[in-house]
Amino acid sequence: MYSGSIVAIVTPMVESGEVDFHAWDALLDWHLAAGTDGIVVAGTTGESPTVSLDEVVELTRRAAARLGGRIPLIAGSGTNDTAGSIARTRRLTEAGADAVLAVTPYYNKPTQEGLFQHFTALAEESSVPVILYNVPSRTGVDLLPATVARLAAHPRIVALKEATGSLGRMQALLDCCGEELEFLSGDDPTAAEAMLAGASGVISVTANVAPRAMHELCAAALAGNAARARELDGKLQVLHSGLFVESNPIATKWAVEQLGLMRGGIRLPLTRLSADGQITVREAMRAAGVECAH
Repeated sequence: MYSGSIVAIVTPMVESGEVDFHAWDALLDWHLAAGTDGIVVAGTTGESPTVSLDEVVELTRRAAARLGGRIPLIAGSGTNDTAGSIARTRRLTEAGADAVLAVTPYYNKPTQEGLFQHFTALAEESSVPVILYNVPSRTGVDLLPATVARLAAHPRIVALKEATGSLGRMQALLDCCGEELEFLSGDDPTAAEAMLAGASGVISVTANVAPRAMHELCAAALAGNAARARELDGKLQVLHSGLFVESNPIATKWAVEQLGLMRGGIRLPLTRLSADGQITVREAMRAAGVECAH
């Protein structure tokens, strides 16, 4: 159900930091034309910490209307508060999300039992499928395979975005519950190998900048064409790393701006990409065959 190149889409903003809904509509059209297989609204790359719930609801509502069911629309609903996550899930579902992406609760660092109970409560109250999201480098908590296996028994928990970047971890997850859940890489540099091992796709940062290439990479990997997948991935590796020259999505938003798709707005505490970072990202785009509009 959730497979291929799913973009963790940036939230376009004008220079003052207000959401640019006109650019949002155009960005969605661009991804549809480029073959992107799914959209994640208000993930980390969409600046979820500083985009308000009302803004996410409007982004989701407009995306649902624009996409018209042609590709899955997934909205980020996870917080570090179970009751708040449930309330957020309800609003985003009403706005048209086909599924929700729920990150592990951050900062308060729950135990594995707390994670199990948190996600179970969220799934019980959700009317749409729930995709778990494990990114310990940002949250300070790691959703372990044994806990994922327990959660896989819930009928509304359908997938896990695993962003540790560890192929060993991905293999362990596939071994323990690959029949019950879909697994999506949350790490572009290792996504091709994860899919060749059995993952269903990637929730991608790079797809913001090279959507067609990421779609083709995923299609090759999912078809079992390892040689083609690795060839395409080799061309993108410098872009995978270049987009993280500063904290995501700083470099990604700058790159999308260079494509002429949106203006350069970003919200504090994130700042515009530095001059040195711009050189790095421009060179990475060029190496990956991505042409800038200016």
